[in-house]
Amino acid sequence: MSRSDRHLGRWLTQLYAGLALYGASSALLVAAGLGLEPWNVLHQGLAELTGLSIGAVSIVVGAAVLLLWVPLRQRPGLGTVSNVFVVGLAMDGTLALLPEARSLAVRVPLLLAGIVLNGAATGLYIAARFGPGPRDGLMTGLHRRTGRSIRLMRTAVEVAVVVTGFALGGTIGVGTVLYAVSIGPLAQLFLRAFAVRSAPAGSPVVAGATPEGAILRP
Repeated sequence: MSRSDRHLGRWLTQLYAGLALYGASSALLVAAGLGLEPWNVLHQGLAELTGLSIGAVSIVVGAAVLLLWVPLRQRPGLGTVSNVFVVGLAMDGTLALLPEARSLAVRVPLLLAGIVLNGAATGLYIAARFGPGPRDGLMTGLHRRTGRSIRLMRTAVEVAVVVTGFALGGTIGVGTVLYAVSIGPLAQLFLRAFAVRSAPAGSPVVAGATPEGAILRP
């Protein structure tokens, strides 16, 4: 095995570990029941409406968002496509294993653990540099096409999905606020911790740019 092959193996391991942990962290927030991250408010609301699991809804929404990349001329990477499926499957798998949390003494630690793990997972998969998640790519694509700031695009999109998700029965609360104010610094911290060398030029599985400024959501 060549040196580059060993590095590719490490990057792939980092990518899929990050995506799986992201799904697990989202499951912890669902189990805590104290408020979800913006896109999962929408996913939970749609799950209530359709009867599908929240992980299955996440996969469907992720695929639909990825289709929006076409008119925005965004180029997906292996990580982008993997994100659509791995996060939702990991979320449902973790929820199936978690017992029901009733008391705040259990729910608060679940919430805090979910937020910290979410930051670590985000840093892990973004640092692997196999392309952004479909939702992050939507924000950066809108930024490029409209000329508006990534911060404005992210705020507009996430306010829209939170309002829609809440109207459908998704959970917002103190966890939603805590996630919003802490996830950026946490992700940046772990992004530096997990950073790897740039992928070789011309790699067929690595997208051209990773939108660290669009953090966060796979």
